[in-house]
Amino acid sequence: MVGKDDTIYTPVIAIFASTALMALAIILNLYDGLPILTFLKWFFAGSMVVLAIQKLQDVEGFVNGFLGYDLLARRYVPYGYAYPFAELYAGVGMIALIGTGSALIWLVAPVAIFIGTISAVSVIKAVYIDKRDLKCACVGGGSNVPLGFISLSENLIMAAMGLWMLGLRIIA
Repeated sequence: MVGKDDTIYTPVIAIFASTALMALAIILNLYDGLPILTFLKWFFAGSMVVLAIQKLQDVEGFVNGFLGYDLLARRYVPYGYAYPFAELYAGVGMIALIGTGSALIWLVAPVAIFIGTISAVSVIKAVYIDKRDLKCACVGGGSNVPLGFISLSENLIMAAMGLWMLGLRIIA
């Protein structure tokens, strides 16, 4: 039996498995074959949306956890409240713009780059430099997912998606 203080990865596994299946369903419906880079775009953007929804279910709980490690939120608390909405905006924006080549990516990608970079730096400092043992607010307030590799990966991927989409726009 899992206690309330035990580390648990079930929410993260469920989110990523579900968004991977959604991305696969979209790819199989809209594309010939299995274009892996397009699958990754759908998967990462979908994951951002679902993770934002998790945070929005309990914004206060999310902010309380986020304030424990996010460098910007600790200095400017309203950023903590804005974060889930910014993540949702970036994820939905990326979904809307996948494959379009639209210049509107300039309104979406910088948000993903900004919040992904700030959060990645915050996780690196809290976990790998300060060696703090914290719970991740990545799946909303009150989770027992440890802050570390999963959260760092999520944030680096968010920033990378923004850079990738801008890079594709610049090259096009």
